[in-house]
Amino acid sequence: MLKKLALAAALTMLPGLAAANDKLSVILEWYVNPDHAPMVIAQQQGYFEEEGLDVELVPPADPSMVPRMVASGRADIGVHYQPNLYLDHAAGVEIKRFGTLVSTPLNTLTVMADGPVKSLSDLKGRKIGFSVAGIEEAVVSAMLESSGLSRDDITLVNVNFALTQSLLSGQVDATIGAFRNFELTQMAIEGEEGRAFSRRKTAFRSMTS
Repeated sequence: MLKKLALAAALTMLPGLAAANDKLSVILEWYVNPDHAPMVIAQQQGYFEEEGLDVELVPPADPSMVPRMVASGRADIGVHYQPNLYLDHAAGVEIKRFGTLVSTPLNTLTVMADGPVKSLSDLKGRKIGFSVAGIEEAVVSAMLESSGLSRDDITLVNVNFALTQSLLSGQVDATIGAFRNFELTQMAIEGEEGRAFSRRKTAFRSMTS
């Protein structure tokens, strides 16, 4: 499903960008979180500086703006999602992948553990929050199909960065795109338990925080 498209080590190997004292802006796909650990550590330990790079990690105002910021030259490099890359190309956005930050799918469909959604079939007639348009609709459709439902059986709601907050507040009944290594932990810190459905090969499984 979702794969991050930047690699801290690869930043030092980009042709034309690694000259001495080069400034390099990296637009993140989300606010700083554990997925960015390799880049944060490289920055704090001076690894970028050793390669003659002055790297700035910039959280976006909107998680969907990353590819267009890179394509327009407002950022040198962006952390992005691999499935969305195909959609961006189809839309005429001129960007390319040069490395992988996280190679294992992290995204899930998340619900409250004590809520009414116990299985994917329980999503019928419910609201699902998302942050980045495009690929999420395809993922949700595939998950629904596995339980005999369709896209018409649910309502997608753009909640921007507020995946966890929208779920905890009851604004939506589920979220798509929440990461199993972040949002579940975020919910646990808030004293709530989440249940996440993620795809493994051809089956969907659930996990709790």
